[in-house]
Amino acid sequence: MKDERRVPRRRFREFLNDGEWEQHKLRDVLSLLKDGTHGTYKDVRNGVYLLSAKNIKNGCVNIDESDRKISFKDYERIHTNFKLKVGDILMTIVGTIGDTAILSRIDKLTFQRSVAFLRPTRELNNIFLKYTIETKYFQKELDNRKTISAQPGIYLGEIEQIGVKITGKINEQQKIGEYFNSLDRIINLNQHKLEKLKALKKAYLTQMFPSDGECKPKLRFAGFNEEWKDYKVKDICGISTGMSNTQDKIVDGMYPFYVRSPIIERSNKYLYDEEAVLTVGDGVGTGKVFHYVNGKYDLHQRVYRMFGFDKGVLGRYFYHYFSNHFYDRVMAMTAKTSVDSVRLEMISDMNIIAPSIEEQNKIANFLDRLNNFIDIQQRKIEKLQAIKKSYLNEMFI
Repeated sequence: MKDERRVPRRRFREFLNDGEWEQHKLRDVLSLLKDGTHGTYKDVRNGVYLLSAKNIKNGCVNIDESDRKISFKDYERIHTNFKLKVGDILMTIVGTIGDTAILSRIDKLTFQRSVAFLRPTRELNNIFLKYTIETKYFQKELDNRKTISAQPGIYLGEIEQIGVKITGKINEQQKIGEYFNSLDRIINLNQHKLEKLKALKKAYLTQMFPSDGECKPKLRFAGFNEEWKDYKVKDICGISTGMSNTQDKIVDGMYPFYVRSPIIERSNKYLYDEEAVLTVGDGVGTGKVFHYVNGKYDLHQRVYRMFGFDKGVLGRYFYHYFSNHFYDRVMAMTAKTSVDSVRLEMISDMNIIAPSIEEQNKIANFLDRLNNFIDIQQRKIEKLQAIKKSYLNEMFI
């Protein structure tokens, strides 16, 4: 009986009748499998970059001027018995396991043992192999074979034993590889656009709110000149926490349930029906301001709500100001304690500086629109990533 798993669910039209893919151990389709240097070296100012797993991200080798450099003499010692080649696949094998990149330059760089080098034989396209490694199957194999100590890691002997299914048609390999390469380029372009939008927002926030000790911002809408007023948070809104627990969430609940993360859960009850700004009281997101809400919602007992904005400060303006300032305040105030958590007075005694209601409204509208652009761009990236994930499962075996 034909093994259906030897043919991918989705295939380019011209290869539909080209038969089944071949099963191999990874070692049988590689001419090189080696990890980076295990040695210790003296840092130098001018030399060769000694990179590690942290430099492999989003399918690229990311180099910063602050990265370590070693001498050319040490570099020559490392590569006495083998040389890196353009087109070699880099794979992280310590810490974060299974991230990949294709080496596009070999001058003035090498890697520590947290990165493995995979060089396919001439019968296997390197880009095709890179995306084979990214499949759910291969990533699961890496996860099952890793060792856990101070940092997760995987031995080369385990990697070479992993089974891979590949098409014997090199032109089919190339077409699949190029398809995913093109998809990654689109994702990266959109990621850069998102980063630019976030940087633009950060710049505007710096310019549109007064610096410490000042009463006017550097950048204002035309027609506004008066100094801003200083308030305490406790004087402009109410402050309390929710009363629900994480186990109160219902998958298809009627109301949004805000917990200690950016993720919005659901609940079949609501505690409040109001305009509010929410901040995390403890845990990983302590002091982060993830949500502005206006309507019915449920709330976790360790999430603070600021509500009842009717004393000269708009809720939407408060959200943008508070989001930009509160986290740094919390980190500064908890730096000397062993447990990060928000205390009521951290919120209530915080100063908020604000202009007239009319100017607040213009600022809030502008930043709302900018946030909307960012959200749209983020959703676009998530959709592209979902397409890639789905096609990886369908176009590989």
